Amino acid sequence: MSDADARSEMEMDSVSPLAVDEAAELTTRIADNVERVIVGHRDAVEHILVALLSRGHLLLEDVPGVGKTMLARAVATSLDGSFNRVQFTPDLLPSDVTGVNVFNEKTREFEFQPGPVFANVVLGDEINRAPPKTQAALLEVMAEEQVTVDARTHAVPDPFTVIATQNNVEPGQTYELPVAEIDRFAKKIRLGYPSEDEETELLSRLTGEHPIESLEPVASVHDVRRARATVSGVTVREPVRAYVSRLARYTREHASLGASPRGAIALVRAAQVRAVFGGRSYVVPDDVQTEAATVWGHRVRTDGDVPGATVVERALEDVAVE
Repeated sequence: MSDADARSEMEMDSVSPLAVDEAAELTTRIADNVERVIVGHRDAVEHILVALLSRGHLLLEDVPGVGKTMLARAVATSLDGSFNRVQFTPDLLPSDVTGVNVFNEKTREFEFQPGPVFANVVLGDEINRAPPKTQAALLEVMAEEQVTVDARTHAVPDPFTVIATQNNVEPGQTYELPVAEIDRFAKKIRLGYPSEDEETELLSRLTGEHPIESLEPVASVHDVRRARATVSGVTVREPVRAYVSRLARYTREHASLGASPRGAIALVRAAQVRAVFGGRSYVVPDDVQTEAATVWGHRVRTDGDVPGATVVERALEDVAVE
């Protein structure tokens, strides 16, 4: 059975949504488990879970050594699903990411050898160290959850989420991500350095065996699919949808590149997850405001020195909630 056939058969199986309080408890359980490894980044863990449950992807940007890769790995380990890591380097080829057809001497036919994107959680480490051609290998799979090789389409597992990291140092040795790929990341966050107390606790945990080695899964991929179904059922009433639309229009009028329709959809989905975190089956404007900065900050571009995140902040201040 091909990957596409397997996915189609799986999607035909009914996935009953969790109750809202059960979905909220699931996210808390995963976050608590991750905190056995990661110190002081509860908000970052929640952002990753928002991306996961909203069917999106997340970009982690920061200086080296602050725990970006370990955070992504801890979240993936907490789920009893498949996990692959891709170390992006200047010599990495697109086929090294997506897979390639290999000629089988016995059958005298070409067989598809899946690349590392065929996993529930894919960690793209230092994605901006690979050239644009290799970065572009993720465009299709991030948008459509499938890979096309030699005119044949292969579906990736469900759920599927990319967590990519990039360093914001050594600009002469990295390649800026294209706008089309940036727009495919539902959220972009930074970790920052730990506080003195957090770093002290971190050092105490790492005097022996690294806690990631003993971390156990606390949720299954079926749990994630059920939680995603819960999120999809969260009510987003017309006034909230109109509010998101007005915010998007503001960014387009006050920046050279505003939030795209894909960005507006991502914000609504992220707000649905945030509502579940709060134990609600409906979205309120506060959910939108909580998620706007990390969902739109990397999408909005200006011609001057004003960061996109600043435009988003001004939108939240100037656009009235009706």
